[in-house]
Amino acid sequence: MIEYNQKLIYQKEVRALKTLEKVSSFVGSTFAVWVILFAIVSFLYPPAFTWIVPYIMPLLGIIMFGMGLTLSMKDFKEVFRRPKDVAIGVGAQFLIMPVLASILAAALPVSPQVAAGVILVGCCPGGTSSNVMTYLSKGDTALSVAITSVSTLLAPVFTPLLVLLFASRWLPVSPGALFMSIVKIVLIPIILGIIVKAILGNKVEGGLKAFPVISVIAIVAIVAAVVGANQQQIATTGALIFAIVVLHNVLGYLIGLGLGKMMGMEPAKQRAISIEVGMQNSGLGATLAAAHFSPLAAVPSAIFSVWHNISGPIIATIYRKQKERESAVLSQEKFSAS
Repeated sequence: MIEYNQKLIYQKEVRALKTLEKVSSFVGSTFAVWVILFAIVSFLYPPAFTWIVPYIMPLLGIIMFGMGLTLSMKDFKEVFRRPKDVAIGVGAQFLIMPVLASILAAALPVSPQVAAGVILVGCCPGGTSSNVMTYLSKGDTALSVAITSVSTLLAPVFTPLLVLLFASRWLPVSPGALFMSIVKIVLIPIILGIIVKAILGNKVEGGLKAFPVISVIAIVAIVAAVVGANQQQIATTGALIFAIVVLHNVLGYLIGLGLGKMMGMEPAKQRAISIEVGMQNSGLGATLAAAHFSPLAAVPSAIFSVWHNISGPIIATIYRKQKERESAVLSQEKFSAS
């Protein structure tokens, strides 16, 4: 009887995990839809989401904890196995996007708050969405994960220094305060996630299936809160901010791809570098902007979060089709030669 009950409990747990996995897969695959939908709802009725603003930091901390749970020694071994490739990606991440942001902020007529916000998101590390897009593009996913991991761990040092360098002409910048915020909401949660995974091992697998849903909810909540808190400003300057964000993102993809080619990387690595450079951790950008500058400074990050979930699948599809065409041509050439 005891064995029968244990079997029933096990079967229920398996069914529950499978259901959770299906829900996570659905929510993850429709992430862009939820971000856009709730951004629109928040714009139309801000009071429904402005109450979330004080909880933006804890929400991002939860996302980073989940990232820590997904990291493994294999990800860090990739860094030592291919240090040059990872260094190129991390260097490009912290050089190309901040410089582009600074140029766009200076060239277009935006307020100091928006300029600082654009630069801040440009100085952030890559986000985990870039890993998914690299996979979908048939790029070098292992390289993408390694670059995201390293750039995120280096963010407490590089992001404050870059913001000080590029944004201080618009607004006062406190690199020490930025450093402490990133340590609290990025570094500590990630390290805790790594420790928990090391202690519990495979026991965290069930929890990992829930984290895509939790991450989507958290990002959607952050974006909706920022949009709701800045509804009036977005109504007047939203089109210009959107144009800057699109230019920033698309130029990041193109320059990242060009850099990969210039460095003699193979096509799969080029795609990884391109997507890593173009996609930022916009949740971190929104959180830091709201905490250290102003709610308006968080708007570029919020719009970036909406936009890169549109541009990411598009660029991944373009790269994947390009790869398929190249493979078809190569196969045809081999067939003709034989």
